[in-house]
Amino acid sequence: MYVVNIKGILMRRTKEEAQQTRNDILDAAVALFSENGVSNTSLQDIAKQANVTRGAIYWHFKNKAEIFDALHVRLFQPLAEMILEDCEKDHPHPIEQLETLCVNLLLELTNNLQKRQAARVFMIKCNYSGDQAVYKDEHEQRKTKSFELFKRYFERAHDQGIIIDDTDPEILTLSLDCYLKGIVTLYLDDPDKMDLETYARPLIHQFFKQFPRSQTGQ
Repeated sequence: MYVVNIKGILMRRTKEEAQQTRNDILDAAVALFSENGVSNTSLQDIAKQANVTRGAIYWHFKNKAEIFDALHVRLFQPLAEMILEDCEKDHPHPIEQLETLCVNLLLELTNNLQKRQAARVFMIKCNYSGDQAVYKDEHEQRKTKSFELFKRYFERAHDQGIIIDDTDPEILTLSLDCYLKGIVTLYLDDPDKMDLETYARPLIHQFFKQFPRSQTGQ
């Protein structure tokens, strides 16, 4: 005889519905922020876009600035986790491994609307003024964490003798960071003018072809 735990089912369903509402609010906010900017978007605008009440927004977030921060977490936390997981793989050629990762990161922008919108918010539409200012240092720390993870690939390549002794992994990481930001900024400014599906791989290879290749990476 089976005993149905009605209370447990209802609690799980309520939790799932609450999470879905939170995601709907974030999806609505990132769409509006990326189009109009953070300061030009109100909580009422977000509620209307998400088809929820303002009370539902306040159940999940104290204010618009907290939504802004939650979007930054949603963008950078999975990114850091993905890079960390990839970096810890036992790959014979870390430079080629990093090249593949960078290509995949660019292609993901073309395939994931919310990530593309979030990237546009934080790279083009955000100046950390007003209520956003309190999150500036915290957001910079998340970016620094990602920077340090990228540097691990160059450090491993240096340790393996793939790159020459006088090449500074930190300078290489900074160079790659500038290169990627340039590509992403141009793409986000006008996606119709840069087809990343076509150009992501050759653009990234243009940067990485300066390094020695493995036999399989020729």
